[in-house]
Amino acid sequence: MPELPEVESVRRDLVRRRLRGTRIVRVRASGMPLRMNKPLPLRALGRAARGRRVVAVSRLGKYLLVELEGGASLLVHLGMSGNLQIVPRRKVWAPHTHVVFELDDGRDLRFVDPRRFGMVDIVHRGRERSHAALAGLGPDPIAEGIPDGHLWAKAERKRVGMKSFLLDQGVVAGVGNIYASEVLWLARISPRRRAGLLGPDGARAIAVAIDEVLRFAIDNGGTTLRDFVGADGQPGDNGEYLLVYGRDGTPCPRCRTTIRRQVDQGRATYFCPTCQKR
Repeated sequence: MPELPEVESVRRDLVRRRLRGTRIVRVRASGMPLRMNKPLPLRALGRAARGRRVVAVSRLGKYLLVELEGGASLLVHLGMSGNLQIVPRRKVWAPHTHVVFELDDGRDLRFVDPRRFGMVDIVHRGRERSHAALAGLGPDPIAEGIPDGHLWAKAERKRVGMKSFLLDQGVVAGVGNIYASEVLWLARISPRRRAGLLGPDGARAIAVAIDEVLRFAIDNGGTTLRDFVGADGQPGDNGEYLLVYGRDGTPCPRCRTTIRRQVDQGRATYFCPTCQKR
């Protein structure tokens, strides 16, 4: 699933490709349901978007917000395999194209999602946190920053392991499976260490590592393991710079101990058994 760096890379691609200032003239859809098998709110999308100019493209965690004239925003989640691209209107629809916003400059903004776990909806600007998908999100570590003391306040007295703690979107919005492993390695903290034993110093180390890991991944266009591409159709380059994720059996970049892989709740975790003591 695309995480914060991949979604931020899409946001920046949309800005570079001059989505801002274009006007949406028509909204089309495949008629297939998306996340949770719910029908797409096509009429609501049409009412909110048709004839409106795009005034900005922002992001909250793993969600994109295409802000429109009139106070509404398109809320987009890429799900497991979705992508959002700007293409010439004459280009044939790719398989699994589910939503198309026709623009006044002859291009389309298209949402393609083979597995249909993504989401396209409407949210009102200034009331984003009232939407069910955004209401429980923690702070965005890049767009908003992690407030001092926030992580320790969330971790104190929790018995879950650190990997599960970081994947909780109510703690920090946008960190997923790939970057949780990278963050914990950088902070020298075991993925199985109880969050309640983190302490204020450990929490500060995690906050610093989150910022460093995510910003580095954004600079490299995000990580493409299988499906992810940016709005320009190109994969991200960060996969070749991952330090532990997917590197089991190779030497730790810090101490040369062999990186291990373990599966927790169906998700692979990568760590160094020497550097990341419990």
